[in-house]
Amino acid sequence: MVVKTGSTVVRICVGSNNPVKVGAAKQAFTLMYPNHIVHCEEMHAPSGVADQPMTEAETRLGAQNRARYCARYYHEQQKNSDMDYFVAMEGGVDKFEEGAATFAYVVILSGEGALMTGRSANLPLPNKVYNRLQANEELGEVMDDLFNTSNIRQKGGAIGLFTNHAATRESVYTQALVLALAPSLHPEHYSD
Repeated sequence: MVVKTGSTVVRICVGSNNPVKVGAAKQAFTLMYPNHIVHCEEMHAPSGVADQPMTEAETRLGAQNRARYCARYYHEQQKNSDMDYFVAMEGGVDKFEEGAATFAYVVILSGEGALMTGRSANLPLPNKVYNRLQANEELGEVMDDLFNTSNIRQKGGAIGLFTNHAATRESVYTQALVLALAPSLHPEHYSD
């Protein structure tokens, strides 16, 4: 565990101001560190990829770029940063053998520089949605149009709409973050 010895606080920086992503990070770390206070800071962190990533590789890179941006910012601007983790999430789309799907990559960068990467499950997308994404629309905008919602990307997302809210964007991000954190809880089993 990279949390400082004797510390009762886990300090995380989330590379987004989106309340869904911030909420997922806080929830995941609260689940994984139940005897700690989770102090969560948020900041805008550029992904360096398209607003709507259209491949797994681009989605993963976007999440990595966001986490690294946060770490650089804290190390350059805050000099003596006591941040334990830098956290980022990036939603994307790709076409698989089974059809188009949306998913997310999550990246957790420890204060010591250990990179933990995870991925959510796929949500199948209708062809009419995927075709609009290929025409340079963003998934949130397409979903708002189809379901007559407003700013769904900062709420339940496409996941919430297509599952009748049995799952949400936040719940999927939370699960992916929890799984990605496993190496930090049991480093003795993950070290080479």
